[in-house]
Amino acid sequence: MTLPPDRGRVWAVLGPTNTGKTHLAVERMLGHSSGMMGFPLRLLARENYERVVRAKGPDRVALITGEEKIIPPEPAYFLCTVESMPLGRPVDFLAIDEVQLCADPDRGHVFTDRVLHARGRAETLFLGAATMEPLLRRLLPDCLFETRPRFSRLAYAGPRKLTRLPRRTAVVAFSAADVYAIAELVRRQRGGAAVVMGALSPRTRNAQVALYQGGEVDYLVATDAIGMGLNMDVDHVAFAAMEKFDGDRHRPLRSTEVAQIAGRAGRYQTDGTFGTTADVGPLPTDLVERVETHSFQAVRAIQWRNTALDLSSVAALTNSLNHPPGLEVLRRTRDAPDQLALEVLTRDPEIRALARGTDAVRLLWDVCRVPDFRKVHEESHHRLQDQIYRHLTGRVGRLPPDWIAGHIKRLDSADGDIHALTDRIASIRVWTYVAHQNAWLADAAHWRERTRALEDRLSDALHERLTQRFVDRRTSVLMKRLHDRAVLVARVEADGAVSVEGHPVGRLDGFVFTPDRGGGTRGDKAVLHAALKALHGETARRVAALEAAGDETLTLADDGALHWNGGPVARLSRGAEPLRPAVELPASDLLTGDPAQRVRARLAAWVDRRVARDLAPLLVTRAAEGLSGPARGIAFQVTEALGTVARAAVAPQLGALSRADRKALARLQIRLGVESVFMPPLLKPAAQRLRAILWSAYTGRPLAPPPMGRVCYAVETGDEASDEAGIRALGFRLLGGRAVRADMLERFAAGLRQATRDAGADKRDPHAGAPLPATLPPMLGASLDEAETLARALGFRVWRDDAGVCRLRPDRGSRRARLGGTRPAPAPAVGPGNAPDARPKTGPQNTGPAKDSKADRHCRIAHAKRRAADSPFAVLAGKIRA
Repeated sequence: MTLPPDRGRVWAVLGPTNTGKTHLAVERMLGHSSGMMGFPLRLLARENYERVVRAKGPDRVALITGEEKIIPPEPAYFLCTVESMPLGRPVDFLAIDEVQLCADPDRGHVFTDRVLHARGRAETLFLGAATMEPLLRRLLPDCLFETRPRFSRLAYAGPRKLTRLPRRTAVVAFSAADVYAIAELVRRQRGGAAVVMGALSPRTRNAQVALYQGGEVDYLVATDAIGMGLNMDVDHVAFAAMEKFDGDRHRPLRSTEVAQIAGRAGRYQTDGTFGTTADVGPLPTDLVERVETHSFQAVRAIQWRNTALDLSSVAALTNSLNHPPGLEVLRRTRDAPDQLALEVLTRDPEIRALARGTDAVRLLWDVCRVPDFRKVHEESHHRLQDQIYRHLTGRVGRLPPDWIAGHIKRLDSADGDIHALTDRIASIRVWTYVAHQNAWLADAAHWRERTRALEDRLSDALHERLTQRFVDRRTSVLMKRLHDRAVLVARVEADGAVSVEGHPVGRLDGFVFTPDRGGGTRGDKAVLHAALKALHGETARRVAALEAAGDETLTLADDGALHWNGGPVARLSRGAEPLRPAVELPASDLLTGDPAQRVRARLAAWVDRRVARDLAPLLVTRAAEGLSGPARGIAFQVTEALGTVARAAVAPQLGALSRADRKALARLQIRLGVESVFMPPLLKPAAQRLRAILWSAYTGRPLAPPPMGRVCYAVETGDEASDEAGIRALGFRLLGGRAVRADMLERFAAGLRQATRDAGADKRDPHAGAPLPATLPPMLGASLDEAETLARALGFRVWRDDAGVCRLRPDRGSRRARLGGTRPAPAPAVGPGNAPDARPKTGPQNTGPAKDSKADRHCRIAHAKRRAADSPFAVLAGKIRA
């Protein structure tokens, strides 16, 4: 078609995406001395503003949007959003982009008004889809038309899994939750994705688009915001959904919407494809055909709202807004947000009283048009509009600076997650719009600068959060190298960090490689394969270094883990016996076969030496020869229990020991106590810690070493038998819910027996009872109540007399049970209410001395011998003999 003459002509260039319509309009405008273009998005206005500035210089170009105004003193060219076009300023050239938005239920009336009334003195140009041609011909009989074909071919590629989408793909969803979920999946599988949504600020969207355009990521996850004029190098568009919420309901996408979004695929003469994700399935054949051939039903009606408003009163304004259209192709738009705000605000009698006169009504209408970028708190936005109008109609007639500062201060924080930052940006955009109303503020320039700086700071923070969450730069770079079929170079640092192509991929701790992440993708496998090449060589070097290393480089942790140079290399597990644990290597593809056997042998030898050093008495006892049967049985049980057994457990063998047997056991450092049979050298902290580790490895039950410096501590019992065996393995005895070290338990029990003998409490006198010695509880680091509990567990009757003094006396039956007899039921605690003299006498009472058992006599004789040996006379006699 031949282009029409410039002077006063109106023409339309229509066609699908990628036809060069916007490029043509900008070139036509630059051929005039002045011009104005209206775009559907602030982002597009900014993009073309920068293009015109490069051609004409910043002094001649203005940018006007609802939130941003850059107006030099004498501009010749204006790049604007459609709503912000200064139609009162005459220009030679005027263009409206995306005129098919005349049919949009929300903004269509604005585009319709510009089509009907906005004109350039020399030339007017409308750009949009070919579906608008019949309607434009009817509305504008003198309009000339040019239909442009698409530069490249758009073809349907069918459904594909998200993990198999080709590079340079834009995945389209229709909710923020879906966008974030898809972007997270793409990050795990392909290294990252840029995110574009209408809720993002233009600055954030530009940064995300630059991330994609710069090649840092190969995938873009977006809402249908990419459908309007965003020019990107997209080869494939994949729809992750075919329904959207349009503000009223969920509905299927129209074929024109599918075409508008799918048309982003392909750039200039590069062909593009479109399809769906596997969850959506294939598209209907008729829809595919319409999109590929760009054949759509023509627009039959467009949105309209009266722009000749009567501002004489609120009622007159409302009536003029509701004025019906004069043509059947025009549909009066549903109540827009500004008209709804007018209705809500004027329900208040005070607002209606303030809105009297043309100026007051015009101001009210301007306030109602303050946009709600948040779109989630409608009532809150109406309250804000109410406050703005009340301030503007007040005595000062301006918005109070402190009031504005308070609102902005609440938003001045770059902390928080993506959702928090998005909400703050939406809120500050409202204040950016307010700051551009010069008549509303005393210092509008100051507030414009402040809100713009805050929006930029929040936008940068949001871009950073999106990049941190949805872009794995390491995987992205490695996937590019794989795509280029390059050989990946791996390296192991001295501290164990493993890198591939300079990007960290994991750590080598000991002989175990731990990757930073893993998703099972082709990229992960290739990266791991490259890393393993370097790791096998490093593993061989480490095996040789471990064999040559000194014992001081190895340590044993409380949980049984063996560490070499501070890193775990193995752990102890159940062996043939507690003193010979097995060495278990971690599962690793790096350490198998002969190298694994060499590592295991080296570590096992070190463990044997550690046991021989810290538990030498046990090894000597196990290897002892020449012991009688009873002595050998006691030595075996003590060794199996790692050094401590209850006396009751070996009572039969004890009764059969000869004097020579006792001396032999004493030479093996086995002490035959009244309560326990134990080995005093194994009660040192180092031996106790190793005993705990060996017991845990043998039984599979975790056992913590005793608290440092404690000889008595509380124990939370679970399985009482297992707990008691584990406590004995530490050299303690479990009595009354407390663990008491074996040697201290002997001293405590001896102190109790001595106290009762000194007080005559061993006689069958119901009134007898020895006071609990005050020195015994501190000796164990226990309270009086805890000492009473231990005394009962040792077979003493304990009670408090009328003065509150703790008294005790032996319980002969309980004593016989502990020495090997049948354990009777626990004796009740004796107190003021159930003291021995308060029991009813139902029969003859045996108050005479009870006949001691053979074991009792042996214990008393042994105790007397020890006392005689420790007496000053015995010590002096020994010195004289010496």
